[in-house]
Amino acid sequence: MTQSSGAATRRTVIIGAAAAAAVLGGRTVFAQAGLARQSGRGASPEGNTMNGKTALVTGSTDGLGRAVAIELGALGAEVIVHGRNRERGAAAVRDIEQSGGRAVFYRADLASLEEVRALADTILERHDRLDLLINNAGIWTDGNDVRRTSSDGHELVFAVNYLAGFALTHRLLPLIRRSAPARIVNVASLAQQPIDFDDVMLTRGFSASRAYAQSKLAQIMFTFDLARELADDDVTVNALHPATLMDTSMVEKAGATPRSTVEEGARAVMQLAVSPELAGRTGLYFNGMSEARANAQAYDDEARARLKSLSVELTGVGGG
Repeated sequence: MTQSSGAATRRTVIIGAAAAAAVLGGRTVFAQAGLARQSGRGASPEGNTMNGKTALVTGSTDGLGRAVAIELGALGAEVIVHGRNRERGAAAVRDIEQSGGRAVFYRADLASLEEVRALADTILERHDRLDLLINNAGIWTDGNDVRRTSSDGHELVFAVNYLAGFALTHRLLPLIRRSAPARIVNVASLAQQPIDFDDVMLTRGFSASRAYAQSKLAQIMFTFDLARELADDDVTVNALHPATLMDTSMVEKAGATPRSTVEEGARAVMQLAVSPELAGRTGLYFNGMSEARANAQAYDDEARARLKSLSVELTGVGGG
């Protein structure tokens, strides 16, 4: 094990959203992303039920992801639980089953693109549908403002928060398309900072807050691009900031004071995941329960194209 990958295994995982650098006001209209609303062939899922549906929630052994996974199970979904800790994964599966749902746990470390690919391949092999993908897993800080790298040599926060979700989503797209109407939800944050394409990996002037904010804006840019790509496939793709500094143990370990609850965040995620009112509405960014405007770079076609080209180069997927 290299020193950098060893550091990666010791990282503190922040499930869902962490600190917001600033509160962004206002609302956004769909045209601002240069996209077009799709009509959809029907609500997905219909009537706030997930009976017969399959949902994958990354980072669902703790915090926000676990709360969302349990709610999806209670709605009748078969939930694919993901995390790094097998014991917590088994506990999450038990909780979902006790709520009346069905669940299975797959382990993968999103700091490794090889493990991301293996996770996708396992899902493609063992499941015949995927109606909902929630890219929720992410990291923030372990309290030390030190630059770390993934097992692939990429800046760790960018790798886990963005590249892993980009790669996983693209590898699962054939299954998601076959399951349409389907939804993809990317859990981002109010903390957003434009990507410096001359130093994406932050080899100069690293800070944990900068790394986090850049990775979260990358998720939103990816959301807008993917929504356009899937506009004719009856797959909606939206992003959100669920809540600020939820009351998770990880936020507390990072030295931050909680300002909201996991329940608040889960309610916002579930709206994008199952609300019939959002069927066919795609390419949106939400602050909690309301549509909002992201950082200006998210609406820059050239910047999104540069990010996609870089992402394809680094992950080897998404170039079709």
